[in-house]
Amino acid sequence: MRRRGVTVILGALITALLAVGVMAAPLPYVVLKPGPTVNTLGSDNGAEVIQVTGEKTTTSKGQLRLTTVNVQSQVELVWAISSWFSSSDAVVPRELIYPPDRTEKQVEQQNAEEWTESQNSAVTVALTKLGYPVLTVVKKVTEGGAATGILRAGDVLTAVDGTKVDSPGKLTELVRAKPAGTALTISYTRGGKAATAKVTTKASADDNTPRLGIEIGTKQDAPFKVSIDLDKIGGPSAGLMFTLGIMDKLEPEDLTGGKIIAGTGTIDNDGNVGPIGGIPQKLVGAKKAGAQLFLVPKDNCAEALRNAVDGLPMAEVATVDDALTALKTFTGGGTPKPCSAA
Repeated sequence: MRRRGVTVILGALITALLAVGVMAAPLPYVVLKPGPTVNTLGSDNGAEVIQVTGEKTTTSKGQLRLTTVNVQSQVELVWAISSWFSSSDAVVPRELIYPPDRTEKQVEQQNAEEWTESQNSAVTVALTKLGYPVLTVVKKVTEGGAATGILRAGDVLTAVDGTKVDSPGKLTELVRAKPAGTALTISYTRGGKAATAKVTTKASADDNTPRLGIEIGTKQDAPFKVSIDLDKIGGPSAGLMFTLGIMDKLEPEDLTGGKIIAGTGTIDNDGNVGPIGGIPQKLVGAKKAGAQLFLVPKDNCAEALRNAVDGLPMAEVATVDDALTALKTFTGGGTPKPCSAA
């Protein structure tokens, strides 16, 4: 009996140890949790999130809060079980966040790059809306190229054969619309003075594409500088809220109307709002932060409706203009365009 009792005890102990090992073993999943929200009109760690140098800014009574998602990358069974039963967390395959062909460090690096790009696009869109259009500028004239001796670095290109140039892409489109060897009338400004010149395109050596023989870039002639100071957040999903925050700081009108507005969405240089991940967690985080309205990218609306949070109305936005309209409607006492499942 004593031997049998010892065997039973040992068996139970081994089973318990195995269970503990299983519970503590890492799983090929990650847990998405509601992350912190940040008021883009406020401060973080003692520094203003949006900083404007060379221009007076205004102070709003309300808030424009970007939303985030925390990723728990090391998940044990006990945590997975807990998160499966949580209404705010999501357990997803690890490869959706960290592709098998990339390390965590590489993913974090990409997130950091997208974070910087989203800030740059936010500044571009905000300044454009405030009356400072994107200008296409000659960065360098290629020696021996078509524009040698005609155009100079710093020239702002405004039209090709009378058609307005509003982006580098448009310039490329207009130049390539006619065969190499075509004399194009290039309109430009130099030192603030408008001028025109004839430039005969040359074919590139590799694919015979017509070229002007210049390197181009962009600039916006705003008499002030805008920068964003916010660390430890990655990815492009704060673009929309940064854009609105910059505009609010530089316009006399209070876009918030004294209310707490949260939202998410990427922004491109044309002001289009793109979809993001983690919408269920962001809705929960926004509600906890006291948000009274959530701006949802149009392509995220179906998912947002499936994960709606009581007491948090949602507005569908596809562009920054949609977002501005939603804010004006909401702060004026109306109901912005709601999310639709279609």
